[in-house]
Amino acid sequence: MWWWRCPERVDPADLALLGTEEFRRALGMLAERDAAEFVRTRAGARRALGELLGISPATARLGHRRCPGCGADDHGPPLLVHPPLPLAISLSRTAGWGVFVVGAGLAVGVDAEALRPVRETLFAGSVLTAAERRHLDAMAPGPARHAAFHRVWTRKEAVVKAVGVGLVGTELDQLETHPDRDGPLRVTHHGIGGPTEWTVEDLRLTGHLAVALARAAGPAARGPVHLHPPTGP
Repeated sequence: MWWWRCPERVDPADLALLGTEEFRRALGMLAERDAAEFVRTRAGARRALGELLGISPATARLGHRRCPGCGADDHGPPLLVHPPLPLAISLSRTAGWGVFVVGAGLAVGVDAEALRPVRETLFAGSVLTAAERRHLDAMAPGPARHAAFHRVWTRKEAVVKAVGVGLVGTELDQLETHPDRDGPLRVTHHGIGGPTEWTVEDLRLTGHLAVALARAAGPAARGPVHLHPPTGP
């Protein structure tokens, strides 16, 4: 896993590493800070691949797999197109931070959320299971409760990104993340093709972020996560 701060303005050196579709997406963003965050995260992913694989970042090509939910070819989970290696990738960006993860196997998911106050309506909304709602309702209002919500949310989004269907293709109030448990923990996603099992863990990169990683349950999910740059003890 690689993580970084994003600039407030688009860096031409980052832009030079993007593909045509990504370049068009960046141009279509109204806020330059959002564009800079998107561009840095996509460029950062290529630099990370260059570091990991010993290749020039400019030669790394990113695309997407066919959507496992609807089967469409025009969207889906991110894919390492070149070099054509059996590696899964996932990206996340939030409030000036970017995260990129590479894992062996077919699927991996990462989500990062900046720690900030949460609208009170979300604590009673339809994105939570009954157990998650009870856990949060038992907490006193304040930063710890907001952080607990972000913990739930990043776990959910990491799983749906690993599955590849996204938030729209998931009944979030049925996706139980067991917020009363420290990870790694098992999370079951109930999808169109049947249930799938994921190992989810929270990662502390900085005190400003909630980060969760989802890997397909099995021996590979018990391996260590290598952070770049590493965090303190």
